[in-house]
Amino acid sequence: MKQNLGKTDRVLRFALAFWWLGPWALRTNVAWVDWAIIVIGVIALIESFTGWCGLHSLFKINNKNQ
Repeated sequence: MKQNLGKTDRVLRFALAFWWLGPWALRTNVAWVDWAIIVIGVIALIESFTGWCGLHSLFKINNKNQ
């Protein structure tokens, strides 16, 4: 796995994960929506630390130098 996320992208993903997994997260009355928000937050957190995004690889996008 080569890194394909730039520094700015990684910082923004970490901020998104911090917000969605923290006490400020959007909560709804629909359980599956709450779980979807948690899953997306965890994925964003993992991507922010690894610097690799599966969708970027799928669409051959490389932001590493940005």
